[in-house]
Amino acid sequence: MGLNIEQIEALLLVAAVVAMLARLLRLPYTVGLVLAGAGLAFLPNVREIPLTKTLIFNVLLPPLIFEAAIQIPWKDLRKEVGVVTLLSTLGVLLSAILVATGLKVATMWSWPTVILLGVLLSATDPVSVIATFKEIGIQGRLRLLVESESLFNDGTVAVLFMVALAALGGAHITAAGVCIAFLYTAFGGILCGGLFTLFVMLLTRHTEDHLIEITFTTVAAYGSFLLAEHFHLSGVLAAMTAGLVFGNAGTNGILTKKGRDAVISFWEYVAFIANSIIFLLIGMRLPHYAFEHYWIPIICTILLVILGRALAVYGCCAMASFTWSKVSNANQHILVWGGLRGALALALVLGLSPEVPQRGDIIIVTFAVVAFSIIVQGITIGPLLQTMNRKEESK
Repeated sequence: MGLNIEQIEALLLVAAVVAMLARLLRLPYTVGLVLAGAGLAFLPNVREIPLTKTLIFNVLLPPLIFEAAIQIPWKDLRKEVGVVTLLSTLGVLLSAILVATGLKVATMWSWPTVILLGVLLSATDPVSVIATFKEIGIQGRLRLLVESESLFNDGTVAVLFMVALAALGGAHITAAGVCIAFLYTAFGGILCGGLFTLFVMLLTRHTEDHLIEITFTTVAAYGSFLLAEHFHLSGVLAAMTAGLVFGNAGTNGILTKKGRDAVISFWEYVAFIANSIIFLLIGMRLPHYAFEHYWIPIICTILLVILGRALAVYGCCAMASFTWSKVSNANQHILVWGGLRGALALALVLGLSPEVPQRGDIIIVTFAVVAFSIIVQGITIGPLLQTMNRKEESK
């Protein structure tokens, strides 16, 4: 992973100080972490800590997904499955097509390059979205929609990314093959996470020790994720399912009262640590890239990503407007601007093979879009929400 205990200790100290300062300055915590990380990179004698796909994807992502899902009530999620599914499938596809096509016209880069960028940046990131929305205090249906979509769209992105890489390697791609791959990856991940978690819960029923109960939830979070990835399924959907099952079935005698309180507190702390490390390391990597040489493709990509998100949200919500899943105009605006990009895109781009054409260009543009998303959108989403709320109250 490239992290030793001294580096982790130093990062946690910085994270704790940044958290306190961010509250005093009323600055989003995630933004403060990225800026602090960028500042650390300029200090003398600070060793570079590698930000790798393995660290993000296999170590830090599972607990963040599990912690978010364990607190989502199934009865509420069930009501929003229709619009969430639309956003996380058709919405992701529409966004990817718009970004790829727009970049081809604006930059004249090769189709494989723009398609990979379109896929990488088409999905909202669960890490950035969940951290930001928790921090600014968004509750209710809006938070459920945003968090659920960011968790669900991983299955779509995993398949599109796999298809893009296969096409890049010269493989023959068919519509039927893409559909089968999506069903295998997404529903396979959900089934894997559900079955593995049920097995763990059978063991959990035989203890009343809250420490053992916490241990079993840890096994469920990482075990479901890693098992799904081993079989080329969606690890994010597997961990999400594990969290949903434990969070909702845990109230029916699976976890003791003391155990459930301990589990929630434990996972909130783990999520804090994982978020802190991810955003600090993102900030520490930013000064290493020559963004000034890519300002035209970077600006074009940022604009296209926002337009793609707008097309996805407004288009999919229009389809759902004639059902009981109708989303208000104010919430649609928040969904557009609150569709942050972050660790998931970085994990995918850092995992690209060195043989991929224009790999360096793809990495630099992706980091720039992620930095814009976290800093600019992260700072402004709170004021936008307040403006929308005032408009709603004045009607």
